[in-house]
Amino acid sequence: MSNELLWILFAIINFGLLLTVYRIFGKPGLFVWIGMSTVIANIQVVKTVEMFGLNATLGNIVYGTAFLATDILNEKYGKQDAKKAVWMGFTTLITMTIIMQFVLLFHPGENDIAQPALETLFGLVPRIAIGSLIAYIVSQYFDVWLYAKLKQIFSSDRNLWIRNNGSTMISQLVDTCIFCLIAFYGVYPLDVWLEIFLTTYVIKFLVAALDTPFFYLAKKMPHSE
Repeated sequence: MSNELLWILFAIINFGLLLTVYRIFGKPGLFVWIGMSTVIANIQVVKTVEMFGLNATLGNIVYGTAFLATDILNEKYGKQDAKKAVWMGFTTLITMTIIMQFVLLFHPGENDIAQPALETLFGLVPRIAIGSLIAYIVSQYFDVWLYAKLKQIFSSDRNLWIRNNGSTMISQLVDTCIFCLIAFYGVYPLDVWLEIFLTTYVIKFLVAALDTPFFYLAKKMPHSE
């Protein structure tokens, strides 16, 4: 199976799993998903693949599900719950980072086989780590604020797609700008930096578009605390 087809299938599976968790556990499931997805995204991002003629990192799909989860919370439970979920994801990410740095400090045993892999997955590049944390909290908070504003302007259920796509696509642009500026600006020539920026955002834009039918399905699910 090609990477392109696998990517589309992977997106459907990710969004489908999010809805399954929401259907079974209700609002608490969304909170858990947001914390989990931020951690998984930061592990997947170390793997690079080629899709649609572009070099891209994995992690964008599961990271995009966090935006869908906050939009569902915003739509069905209100802005305050969405903000709380954003901080839960941020706290989870910082906690994982701190814990794994201590894990890496332990001297591996003579027969250990995991240390190199753990260093690859969790070893910190300071600019990338800082860029990831700042981009997450700013873009997610912006997404919550923008969704609430769009909901005031486009309040009809017919405009659900505008609220969802508008807030997520613009917020993902903010996320990409912040991350690429902090992590990569000055590290690469400007043309390479622009390629990384555009490639990253195109993938995130496609993920945001793919989540629309799943958002409509979540809207129809009964409220659950």
